[in-house]
Amino acid sequence: MSGRKPPLPDELALFKAAVGDAHPLPHHGKREPATPQIQPIPKQRIRDEQQALVDSLSDHISYEDSMDAGEELVFLRTGLRRDTLKKLRRGHWVLQGELDLHGLVSAEARQAVNAFISTCQKCGVRCVRIIHGKGLGSKNREPILRTRVKHWLMQKDEVLAFCQARAVDGGSGAVVVLLKSPNTQSKGST
Repeated sequence: MSGRKPPLPDELALFKAAVGDAHPLPHHGKREPATPQIQPIPKQRIRDEQQALVDSLSDHISYEDSMDAGEELVFLRTGLRRDTLKKLRRGHWVLQGELDLHGLVSAEARQAVNAFISTCQKCGVRCVRIIHGKGLGSKNREPILRTRVKHWLMQKDEVLAFCQARAVDGGSGAVVVLLKSPNTQSKGST
């Protein structure tokens, strides 16, 4: 037992006298409301997904790719028509979102790009602009994020194509990205 002592005979007699004429309440036919079960928060799965997001894009850049700073950023997923890229360059699709990477270091920028692309996919956003800057504020005034953003985007299956933004949309300091439609599974749909 839990250390309780049995009631004294006087206490028991007092209790019986107090509730002696009590009767159970009649059954009213109602049920007690069920208490809603609170769903557990999958904290480890959330941490795993966040880490997978961080790890999903590599920072490895080959020597040849690091030397292409003067070239226009352009990418078209295999199997897509060339006119897709032409339409993207001409602003055929309305920009539905924007991510500005100014002031971020590489690791922060990678996380931001990952999260942004993921959010865009969930929301059904198809065309976005990512502003990586021209490198004027970076060490040696080199556009470090420009090349990294290019490689990160090429690694994302959700990205169909991208190109340097038009001058009115940021020029060489930004890239316009065309994403897969969230309701299509094939890479070749636009």
